[in-house]
Amino acid sequence: MQLGRFARSTMLRWTLLVAALFAGFVVALLGFVYFKAKHDLTMRSDRMIASQMSVFADLSPERRLDALDEHLKQDPRRVRLAALFGPDGRRILGNLDSLPRNLELDNVARDAVIDRTDESGSSRQAVRLIARKLPNGDVLAIGRDNDEVAEIAHVVSGAFALGVVPAVLLCFAIGVILNARARQRIVEVNERVQRIVAGDLRERLPHRNADDPFSRLAMIVNGMLDEMETLIQSLAGVGSDIAHDLRTPLTRARLILERGRSNAGTLEQLQLVADRTTEALDQSLSLITAILRLTEIERSQRSAGFGRVALAELIREVADMYEPIAEDKGIALLIHSPHELAVRGDRDLLVEAVANLVDNAIKYTPAGGQVEIGLLRSNRETVVRVRDTGLGISDRERHAVLRRFYRSDRVRHTSGLGLGLNLVAAIVRLHDFRFTIHPGAGCVVEISCPSPLPA
Repeated sequence: MQLGRFARSTMLRWTLLVAALFAGFVVALLGFVYFKAKHDLTMRSDRMIASQMSVFADLSPERRLDALDEHLKQDPRRVRLAALFGPDGRRILGNLDSLPRNLELDNVARDAVIDRTDESGSSRQAVRLIARKLPNGDVLAIGRDNDEVAEIAHVVSGAFALGVVPAVLLCFAIGVILNARARQRIVEVNERVQRIVAGDLRERLPHRNADDPFSRLAMIVNGMLDEMETLIQSLAGVGSDIAHDLRTPLTRARLILERGRSNAGTLEQLQLVADRTTEALDQSLSLITAILRLTEIERSQRSAGFGRVALAELIREVADMYEPIAEDKGIALLIHSPHELAVRGDRDLLVEAVANLVDNAIKYTPAGGQVEIGLLRSNRETVVRVRDTGLGISDRERHAVLRRFYRSDRVRHTSGLGLGLNLVAAIVRLHDFRFTIHPGAGCVVEISCPSPLPA
């Protein structure tokens, strides 16, 4: 079963392809080395023959005969060829029976087939031969057996040929090992994926601390699984929080209706029951509307409506909206906007974000306090800052207050849904801005907008 799968696997095809390419490379290398070695050995032999020809040709006729005879005697391997022929073609001395018919007397080495004659007998040989006509009319022929060059080249080619088979087998073995390792990792990944599909969201794909593509892919998938686990847990928590926060106003509405049905005896009492029920239902609708608003913002459905937003004008508009509320509560609402700065964004969403910050500041600042809305430039950023003299946010809660439905124990008695800062954070993320909460006495929150536009 495993063998059949391997025979159909892509890994086998790649293994065979690599082995074939490697074998082809070795064969090409073999051919190059063979012809290069043969050419270099032939050239070396030709230079040796030409050097001997020059030496013998420069000798006197008497010394030439003795030198040729001594040259042939010192050849136990029978690879040297030398002969001297008279003007009429008759052999005077040497181990060549006769000159080849098509041999040129131009002192250039050529391939030739000759009849060798010596004390061992006669034989035909393929040789490299030079023939030269001497001043006295004699013809001198010097050569060397070409089989020596061919034998050396054959040994080189044989060595390379023997290396092809084990190299191809090694490639195939490596392919089988890599396929087995890859299949083992895939089986392990499949088992873990099945556990994830079955609901075990804590399961992760295996990876090694190595810089290989499979490990990098596993790390990316594990990061995605981390985000999915966080989102699913967040959704589960949000569902629980929604059910909890909706249950309170709906339960209150139901109790009001039951008591009104039992106790109301006049029209005014019935109207009071209806008003209180409507108020409880409005609170539930506000919660649902806020959640839908958050979902819309987090899906970035408003990014197409971005444009130039004048922040100084936006701050004045928010201040005008909340000035009566602040005045009724006895809070001083101040504006500090020395610069006319602008950014790119959705004006309605930015108004909503700043309004939520100002609303929180007024809500949690006691009477006689102060709320300041400021617009300033810092480190090439435009910063919208809302500062108040209220209770402030502790360092421990600065991240918790951004969660949906979070309500600090210190403000449980104050009305609210616990969605204001979460909504602000979502709007800031949509614009790629930065939202900062500074802990301490009094609350300071900032929306930092990079790359401000000219006013």
